[in-house]
Amino acid sequence: METEHSFRSLPVGVSLYCAISEDEEWLFNAIKDLLHVEPLAAVLWGIYEAAKNAGFVQDISAGLFRSDYMLHASTKNSARYVGSIPDTTLKQVEFNSFSCAGATHANKVADMHRYLTHIGAYNGHETKFDISAIPANKNIESLATLLASAHNAYGKPKCKLAEETAVLFIVQPNNFNIADERPIEYALWNRETPVPAYRLDFGPDVLEYTKLSETRELLFQPPWLASTSPVEISVIYMRAGYEAREYDQVGRDARLLLETSAAIKCPSILGHLTTFKKVQQALTAKGALEDFLTDAEAATIRETFVSIYPLDHSDEGRFAREQARNPNTVLNYILKPSLEGGGHNIYGDDIPGFLESVPESNWSSYVLMERIQPPLLANLLMGPAGIESGEVVSELGILGTCLWKRKSPRGGCDMLHNSVGGWTFKTKHADIDEMSVVKGYGCFDTPYLLDI
Repeated sequence: METEHSFRSLPVGVSLYCAISEDEEWLFNAIKDLLHVEPLAAVLWGIYEAAKNAGFVQDISAGLFRSDYMLHASTKNSARYVGSIPDTTLKQVEFNSFSCAGATHANKVADMHRYLTHIGAYNGHETKFDISAIPANKNIESLATLLASAHNAYGKPKCKLAEETAVLFIVQPNNFNIADERPIEYALWNRETPVPAYRLDFGPDVLEYTKLSETRELLFQPPWLASTSPVEISVIYMRAGYEAREYDQVGRDARLLLETSAAIKCPSILGHLTTFKKVQQALTAKGALEDFLTDAEAATIRETFVSIYPLDHSDEGRFAREQARNPNTVLNYILKPSLEGGGHNIYGDDIPGFLESVPESNWSSYVLMERIQPPLLANLLMGPAGIESGEVVSELGILGTCLWKRKSPRGGCDMLHNSVGGWTFKTKHADIDEMSVVKGYGCFDTPYLLDI
């Protein structure tokens, strides 16, 4: 698996998204077409403007990012190789800057595959798996280290009412993905110098159990410790608030309370907005990367891009509309909305009919992305249906952990921490379009590294 290029370029990509998170004007221009058609974008931007009017009291931000890649064969026909890898390059599927899931699951699956290799479970009469070719994965440790670094950057309690500081996980009520979040929380408590970590459901509980001090420190009163002093929150780690339905009036008030606090946000609300596909599309425009990176850095990042087009009335948008409605070209594309969690994309010959069913005024909420053509390999997948064999394709996610300080109210940032946090690896049957593990399309996997 060719991972070297992505591991080399990701810290640059992380710096890019940190810079975008501090550039209100650039980000607004990238997503402005979403604001009248995409409810989530509109509500987040509205909360940002309200927080800006209140004034920000924290100039440090944190980010746990995941950049997803697939191998892209040089020609469509060469992608049909099974059991070998043709000439390929790594191409970016998407960049995720909010509530990046899967890190813990990927960590555990890698541990499982390494254990099974150690005991010889995969060895056959003619094959013997080499443990050195199965990379270890330290996602949990890396993510906890980033949150601990942010916690330390915040420092001691600033409010006289509080005796300790802590990291606060903001999670969805009745969260079915709790196993992906809890180990990070445990890892904070289990550090040599423990970092207290608590969790709170997004929405009403935020308003009931937290409040701002006069100088806007975020004070959390755990309901099970009502008789003790409140805890001052150093870092807010958002694992909720990525769906429009979460932002009724209570949800808006809760997010605004968090955003206007002195706690370090992971991420800030502008950092959240960078996760929209319109940002990814805007960065593919000529000269866009050079606004934030050196020419050499921009060239390295651009090598991982495929073409992504808007569906507006620009020259590129008109070209995309023609491609999306032409049965001879549409198979080469994916239509992507600005929604999180997978399972929302429209593929190939389903695109024209779908566009016909959507008011043309809403087309601007979508981007048209060139379809990556990964090589096909033979493998076994174990899922709810049991063990199945067949042709599969895989997706590599590289995790980045970063901490930065805003240079000035006008933007710019100084990096305090920027490193590759680890990786995720997902595999699905080749005849299934979506990769989402949560929705049952793919499986967490571990790469077996080859010298080729």
